[in-house]
Amino acid sequence: MFKGKKILITGGTGSLGTALTRRLLSLDVEQIRIFSRNEYKQISMESELNDDRLRFLIGDIRDEKRLVRATEEVDIVFHAAALKHVPKVEYNPFEAVKTNVQGSQNVIEACLANDVERAVCIGTDKAVSPLNTYGATKLLMEKLFVNAQQYSNPKIHPTKFFAVRYGNVFASSGSVIPRFIDQIKKQEEITITDKNMTRFSITMEQALDFILKATEIGNGTEIFIPKLKSYSLEQIYKVLSQLAETKNEKIIGIRPGEKLHELLINFDEMRYSWEFENLYMILNWQYNDNYLNTNYPGIKKFDSTETYSSNNTEPLTDDELKNNISNLGLL
Repeated sequence: MFKGKKILITGGTGSLGTALTRRLLSLDVEQIRIFSRNEYKQISMESELNDDRLRFLIGDIRDEKRLVRATEEVDIVFHAAALKHVPKVEYNPFEAVKTNVQGSQNVIEACLANDVERAVCIGTDKAVSPLNTYGATKLLMEKLFVNAQQYSNPKIHPTKFFAVRYGNVFASSGSVIPRFIDQIKKQEEITITDKNMTRFSITMEQALDFILKATEIGNGTEIFIPKLKSYSLEQIYKVLSQLAETKNEKIIGIRPGEKLHELLINFDEMRYSWEFENLYMILNWQYNDNYLNTNYPGIKKFDSTETYSSNNTEPLTDDELKNNISNLGLL
């Protein structure tokens, strides 16, 4: 469905935006517009990818008029722009609301103004039962997207809005694995918050596969969630100790706003959760059996009495974890 399409990616110079751009270029799209504030990253990305299908647009999602112009004749929007650093957002909540909430509404308004076919926002596990300001703003972003169609007549504005939700990409910038590896290389103590802490495991390629599949099957108003395995910090430490032959550790405790386990579907959301096309899906408005069977053939209820959390899902084996770490090429 991406062949010949014009696509806009907000926050397109970030790690996800860059990886998504590479993947979309391989799918014979007509044009990709990279929308971001960082001109240096745009220059670097333009030079590195060197593809005449790319357009680099300086802009901030706080600026609705700029977004309206940027989305002209666009078919699909991937909304990945956000303030994401938990401590920084906690210290600057007003700014986070302007970007993550008001900015997301601006994206929606621009999509409606230009009758974009599909608009997908990139969510996070931190939006589920949020403990920090970042999670709360991303929860509001999700709510805006999955309810956006209630504010428009589908015969006039046919845009389908939906969300994807997953945890941190495995070994992404600033996450625990690169930090541990950097400490090992510097022969420093490995600083562990809590060995019992667990996290879902999703690689960048898995995240891209998931996002693109959700974009293809979404009918609007859904939150899509991948089926993932998990790992613990104790397991990460054990595997890295074996790979790098180090046993130097220090327990520093969980940081403010940080959860012990990742949560992708909470207890209350389970009532609205389904399995479809090997994904989980939360439906956020009134539906009946006819609607479900027509739009989601083969759908079945997510039959669980628990939350979908990183401490109650299938863990990665040590060998799987070793392979994932080795494939990063960081050691």
